Amino acid sequence: MGGHHRVIIIGSGPAGLTAAIYTARASLTPLVIEGEPSSTSDQPGGQLMLTTEVENFPGFPEGIMGPELMIRFKEQAQRFGAQFLTAKATRVEFGELPLTVHVHGDVHTADSVIVSTGAQSLMLGLDAEERLIGHGLSTCATCDGFFFRGKEIAVVGGGDSAIEEATFLTKFASKVTLIHRRDTLRASKIMQDRALSNPKIEMLWNSTVVDLVGDAQLEAIKVQNTVTGVETTMPMSGLFIAIGHRPNTDVFKGVLDMEDSGYLITRPDSTYTNIPGVFACGDVKDHVYRQAITAAGSGCMAAIDAERWLETQH
Repeated sequence: MGGHHRVIIIGSGPAGLTAAIYTARASLTPLVIEGEPSSTSDQPGGQLMLTTEVENFPGFPEGIMGPELMIRFKEQAQRFGAQFLTAKATRVEFGELPLTVHVHGDVHTADSVIVSTGAQSLMLGLDAEERLIGHGLSTCATCDGFFFRGKEIAVVGGGDSAIEEATFLTKFASKVTLIHRRDTLRASKIMQDRALSNPKIEMLWNSTVVDLVGDAQLEAIKVQNTVTGVETTMPMSGLFIAIGHRPNTDVFKGVLDMEDSGYLITRPDSTYTNIPGVFACGDVKDHVYRQAITAAGSGCMAAIDAERWLETQH
């Protein structure tokens, strides 16, 4: 089953669902292609479905569970008439109007498309990650650092973002161990100096995390020395993985302008992509802030941009 829509929104994290709320309230009856539950990269609700407590989203002074927050976003969009399709966009054709989005065998057309497919944190590939994410294992220091006051934690990575995360976490943790698989950091000189001069940051060179210990909560990490092969178990309250992010943009390759890293490029101070009628918002185009609130804000921008663009077309 396909059909024609005024607006199709691809992705259903904070950006996509905010765009859905705004376009639905503008009587545009958006179709949200929300992703597939089995997919780690394009699951309905986005990355917040993998987090537990969210304490920094305005309006929830007691905090709220990530999945519950996303359910509320979705219910709000549905209340105003947004329609949802629990599937993954498999191919897009944006060469002419109407714009075409393929969902497996079905073809959907639209006057405008909002892309909000997000990004995924690169993980270590350990079996225990799925069990412990949000339970001592995190990919976002800004989101979760507060929970580790006075505790010993570790950060995996060697680039600017890893140093940034480790430095930020020293505000809360008693000690931060920066685990890097080589004996030199990839980070810029100024960031390296910042880490190496911080008394709360301890470097663990030539090391990789090979396993996580704990059933319901992270208790320790197993670290292997890449030179000697020796494994040690380190008690650890928290582990932050900072080895990079990957935007979910494979389906748009060769269609939408993107950086070498895969992030979509939009016009300055707007959500317009290189294709008229196609807008991008949230983490799929933002590799700086990566917060639920900034994603939601850009989803609002995309909805307003799409609404105004549609007005000029009709």
